[in-house]
Amino acid sequence: MCGIVALLVDGLDISFRKPLVSEMLDKISHRGPDGAGIDYVNAQALLGHCRLAVIDVDNGQQPMTSRCGRYKLVFNGEIYNYLELALELRAIGVSLKTASDTEVLLQLLIHRGIAALPTLNGMFSFVFHDRQSGSWVAARDHFGIKPLYYSKTSNELIFSSEIKAILCHPEIHVERDDKSLEQYMSFQFCLDDRTLFKNVLKIEPGHYLTGTGNRIESNISYWKQDYQVDYEHTETWFREKLLYLLEDSTMLQMRSDVPVGSYVSGGIDSSLVAVLASRHSDGRMPVFHGRFKDGSQYDESKYAKILIEHSNCDYFEVVPTDQDFVDLIPKLIYALDEPLAGPGVFPQYLVSKLAAEHVKVVLGGQGGDEIFGGYARYLIGYLEQALKGAIFESQEEGNHLVTLESIVPNLAILKEYTPLIKQFWSRGLFDNMDSRYFHLIDRSKDIKEILNPDLIKTFNRDGLFSDFQRIFNNPETTSYINKMTYFDQKTLLPALLQVEDRVSMAHSIESRVPLLDYRIMDLVTQMPPQLKFQGGKTKHILKKSVSHILPKPILNRKDKMGFPVPLAEWMRGGVVRDFVADTLLSKASVERNIFTKKALESMIINQGVGSRQLWGALSLEIWHQQFIDA
Repeated sequence: MCGIVALLVDGLDISFRKPLVSEMLDKISHRGPDGAGIDYVNAQALLGHCRLAVIDVDNGQQPMTSRCGRYKLVFNGEIYNYLELALELRAIGVSLKTASDTEVLLQLLIHRGIAALPTLNGMFSFVFHDRQSGSWVAARDHFGIKPLYYSKTSNELIFSSEIKAILCHPEIHVERDDKSLEQYMSFQFCLDDRTLFKNVLKIEPGHYLTGTGNRIESNISYWKQDYQVDYEHTETWFREKLLYLLEDSTMLQMRSDVPVGSYVSGGIDSSLVAVLASRHSDGRMPVFHGRFKDGSQYDESKYAKILIEHSNCDYFEVVPTDQDFVDLIPKLIYALDEPLAGPGVFPQYLVSKLAAEHVKVVLGGQGGDEIFGGYARYLIGYLEQALKGAIFESQEEGNHLVTLESIVPNLAILKEYTPLIKQFWSRGLFDNMDSRYFHLIDRSKDIKEILNPDLIKTFNRDGLFSDFQRIFNNPETTSYINKMTYFDQKTLLPALLQVEDRVSMAHSIESRVPLLDYRIMDLVTQMPPQLKFQGGKTKHILKKSVSHILPKPILNRKDKMGFPVPLAEWMRGGVVRDFVADTLLSKASVERNIFTKKALESMIINQGVGSRQLWGALSLEIWHQQFIDA
């Protein structure tokens, strides 16, 4: 895991930019405290790299140059199947002088070009430069686990692992993008290649850019989910295949020359990863958990400890406090680059800090909900579909439909989601799937009454819905669960992975996510939807496949938490309430004209459903202070 920077030009001497690249690397030095390097390709490129040494610790320094001097590479991430790929290279006569995955990637790009991308099993972003032609390739892994941003000035094309490094460039004007702001207000993330910064974009997951000099000549997807359903194989075959891939992915991601641990929340996904990983650990594997002392609804530790009793793991925990919240939130928002996700990112940051005291690589369960259908809102969506099918005798999905009879036994998990169900059914009942899922996830309808009317006038709701439809309806499938999970895989998941990347990298540790192996995704997209979401059972196929591995209390949990934070309790009085009031009611915040002053004052008293309104306003204001005002 590392940080990369690249300045690309067309025939201009930019050697004077070396101090700038050094400054950019300093901004992301937390990503790679084990070494740094800068290479200049005359009148073509300046490449910078800071390294977190994980594979072949004594070698693998970057930027890495081919022996002939023609090619250079800056690379962030890990190629987990590098040993197998190295064998393929040696079979065609390529000699490797290091044991690093960086050299394997460099040689693959030299010998196979972009055809190498689909063969890479890993998390990665890189810039690969050819001195002879002045051409380059910049790419990002299948899921977007590793970030890569870019921006353009009059003469330079700039790439970096984090936005804050790009903002160092003297020709980059820091400005909020209001279309992206509307997307953030609706979804809590930006769609496609957008960021909250105007003229700063990100390479989308599973995409690569090509170009020459400072010109971008193509933006191409190299991986696409195929929803051609396989009805020939049985459920048993799919379960056995899935279990094999889960075990193999975890084995590959345990490859490391430094200590490895795992996050454990007490949920199915992180527990599964920890159990599988511990089988490949040389000794007892350390696992890391966070909890609060403010009530049982904020404490999952009993499930995490149940797992420890059934695995070869040692347990470590952190208990964040209200003072930690006040002290760390500004640092956390700065680390994120953008105000993403919910307040659960705060304890996640502290658990990463705890992990960094023991290991250099940590595994997590990110991706399980989006791949296997774990969110309660999928069940809410299907409850409506089942009612629609029963009333109108319709079958929009054909064989895919979840029936009313089959879904009723699984509705108990929705008892905590009554407000969401009431809001969801308040209008538009039985509309088309895209309209219904948009209504289900759109948060803007809850905050319009608290936004400044002048800001609302700038929003284009029809355009927002059109952008949503383009993604939601893109996969070639009529299955509702496939459409819902596809949208979340393409939008929510990269945002959550951005959080995962930043909270781990802020503490100079590498976070790996074994459930996000493209082979697993390819298998799941081919499954008959009723296997994935049988009768409305969330994560049905995953639970069936690993039922013999996980303890029953974890496997059969009904109280999915998602790392809740006791903001409501803290806002009754004390340091958090004072900090929030000082931040949101400051002159700068009020004059920003995003929220009305009355709404801001109301948030101090009533934090909204799940404190999300409060968190959204607070993190957005601190982001403005950290990046726009600064």
